[in-house]
Amino acid sequence: MSRRRSGPTLSPDELTIIWQSVSLLLDYPDATLLTRVDLIRRAALDLPPAAADDLLRFVGHLERTPLSVLQADYVETFDSRRRCNLFLTYFAHGDTRKRGLALLRFKQTYLRSGVELDETELPDHLCVVLEFAATIDPDRGRQLMLDHRAGLELLRLSLRDMSSPWASLIDAVASTLPPLDGEERDAVRRLAAEGPPEEEVGLAPFAHPRFSPGGDATSTSASIHLPMPSFPGAR
Repeated sequence: MSRRRSGPTLSPDELTIIWQSVSLLLDYPDATLLTRVDLIRRAALDLPPAAADDLLRFVGHLERTPLSVLQADYVETFDSRRRCNLFLTYFAHGDTRKRGLALLRFKQTYLRSGVELDETELPDHLCVVLEFAATIDPDRGRQLMLDHRAGLELLRLSLRDMSSPWASLIDAVASTLPPLDGEERDAVRRLAAEGPPEEEVGLAPFAHPRFSPGGDATSTSASIHLPMPSFPGAR
């Protein structure tokens, strides 16, 4: 049964700004992302200071760092480390049969909101979930994050332990969710101690080499075929 808990006091517009900004900034860095930096910065100025600081901290890193360095760091961070995986179901299920069912539930959630992803996209990629929450269905998108809160928290802690610049983006996402409850803290401790399950099985029809941990390091994240919104309050 899904749980509804109170969370931070953020307006719908503020949630949209945070989720959409992180969705863009957390994707594989390319020249297109650099053209959106000014828009993201202006939008962040309408956020509460803590959330704005999280986004602006990463924007500053993005502007100071050569693109080739950003790309190499992204691959090293997210493609080579099991605890820095951007696919939410991977934390709970690894590459097991149960993960295939979990991915199907993500797709069914999107379909209930009128969204159908193409076969190049895995539906549990955090950028996809955030864009869905920002542009299509905030309640269902937020619930997907809550349902996989332990994995999201392990990702956040792993990035912070590495002093990764991407950690501030996951901090921003965490600021939109309620505090961890006791069961979730226990789940995070178990994940930290044991890691995701390691049984290797096929995930067809969901498997794609671009989405597998340790896959082609030159690949980028999935294109997100969802509408690009105007940021609320952007000037």
